[in-house]
Amino acid sequence: MMRTFIIPAVVVVVFTFGAVTLMATAPVLEPAAQTPIPVTVRIRQVQPESVQLKVHSQGTVMPSTESQLIPEVSGRIVWMSPKLVAGGYFKTGELLARVDELDYRNTRDRAQAALGRAEAEQQHAAFEYKRMVSLAERQLTSRSQLETALRGLRVAEATLQDARVSFEQARQNLERTEIRAPFTGLVRAENVDIGQFIARGTPIATLYASDLVEVRLPIADRQLAFLNLPPTLRGELPENLQPAVELTTEYAGQRLQWQGRIVRTEAEIDISSRMVQLVARVSNTEASTPLSVGLYVEAAIEGLTADNIVILPRSALRNDDQVLIVDKDDKLRFRDVQPLRLYQDNVLVKSGLSGGDRVCLSPIQTAIDGMTVNPVVEEA
Repeated sequence: MMRTFIIPAVVVVVFTFGAVTLMATAPVLEPAAQTPIPVTVRIRQVQPESVQLKVHSQGTVMPSTESQLIPEVSGRIVWMSPKLVAGGYFKTGELLARVDELDYRNTRDRAQAALGRAEAEQQHAAFEYKRMVSLAERQLTSRSQLETALRGLRVAEATLQDARVSFEQARQNLERTEIRAPFTGLVRAENVDIGQFIARGTPIATLYASDLVEVRLPIADRQLAFLNLPPTLRGELPENLQPAVELTTEYAGQRLQWQGRIVRTEAEIDISSRMVQLVARVSNTEASTPLSVGLYVEAAIEGLTADNIVILPRSALRNDDQVLIVDKDDKLRFRDVQPLRLYQDNVLVKSGLSGGDRVCLSPIQTAIDGMTVNPVVEEA
């Protein structure tokens, strides 16, 4: 009976003592604070600088002068220059076509004969008038005869003047049978051939000048703020206010480039695109490679010079007008800035940053003001 109670009791006591001993000698776990690992970010130490602003556009090259070749006399075409074809190149004053001149030469010769007859009549009338004046001074002729001689002289002088004008007109008409180029350029189209009768004032070809070409460049009105242009000036710009423009294109596997000037602004604003049209002019006489009409080109227009500008990647701008600054303790700080312009992949900041500021360039999804980071300097 005693075994039944004593042995279990001893076992319970032994196990209880062992458990208490284990609990008393067990190690104590003390909580340890974990040190967060700073996020590594790319930074750029900025320095304000002066920036030459540019405005970009594109357009198609057009001739600065284009006109129709119109004969000033009527007649049959008896000769045509081989250059009077579409794409033909000619120089100022070069003979392009000739009208049959026979009738005009005969008219000139008749006018020249009439001029000689009028000169003889005028000389005779002048001599008679002088003779009558001499007789009148000696009272050997009447007043009526003197006035008749004077009238005859005036009629002869008028006839002579008319003959001179007729001769000059006939001479010019004879010269106009030779149709010459009014400027240096190329033929866009021609619609006449040898043997065809042409009437005075009928266009026979379309020509355009090649020494100067122009490009119409559409510019948004907000982009005009970056150009040194008077806001209310329309028409031709003074030479000192003409911005430089660089035109480039890819043609025949080569990248070609030309330099020109913005010479005028068009008065009207395009009602569909709300664009202002600037006109760039390029001199082909000064270019190593002529700028061809019809070529599509891209334009970079020289604008104002902005001072104290900080250039950053566009990705550095947050919430449109904030950037992240890494202070001297390597902590992130939000900074309000005032962007001047978004240009290509960069943002131009005109205020809010000082020289030596370290700007965070890394895209941090959750940025907290005061967060410690590990900055890595990146060169601009």
